Amino acid sequence: MNYLESFSDITTFIFDVDGVMTNSELIIMENGQLLRKMNVRDGYGIKRALAAGYNVCVITGGKSAGVVQRLKALGIRDIHAGIEDKLDAFEEYIYTYDIDPGNVLYMGDDMPDYLPMRRVLMPVCPADAAPEIIKIAKYISPLKGGKGCVRDVIEKVMRVQLKWETENKSVEELESD
Repeated sequence: MNYLESFSDITTFIFDVDGVMTNSELIIMENGQLLRKMNVRDGYGIKRALAAGYNVCVITGGKSAGVVQRLKALGIRDIHAGIEDKLDAFEEYIYTYDIDPGNVLYMGDDMPDYLPMRRVLMPVCPADAAPEIIKIAKYISPLKGGKGCVRDVIEKVMRVQLKWETENKSVEELESD
């Protein structure tokens, strides 16, 4: 089964933040505050996914109040921040909402994401993920973390399921992208 066929079964998106929704770089202010940049196209994709009825969850080791505020502003209800054991958070999330891991796309970029990525139908990652994550990913976005990789996977899933708001591409057109 190729990744586009697997995209047709996705009902739930789970994303990491640092290295996925942001690049892997942090700006450290003199007061110790950490600044991150997020891609507005990723935000648009998340809003479209939520509007179309997909479950969207974030599991992150970071604790940034600004990041949590941004995610809430996008409409994400399920935000698990400051998580040390992402597998536990993942298991709790799918249990709480009775979600089949066979309907989940998980996008991570580094070793804390490894175990939950092994439990889902579609483990995916940005182009600049850690080698161990790239090795287990069934789809590797051509885009880097913080550069639109979230929008990339959301849009591909929604196009395969004929839920994207513009003219839908055929599977053959998606494969050539």
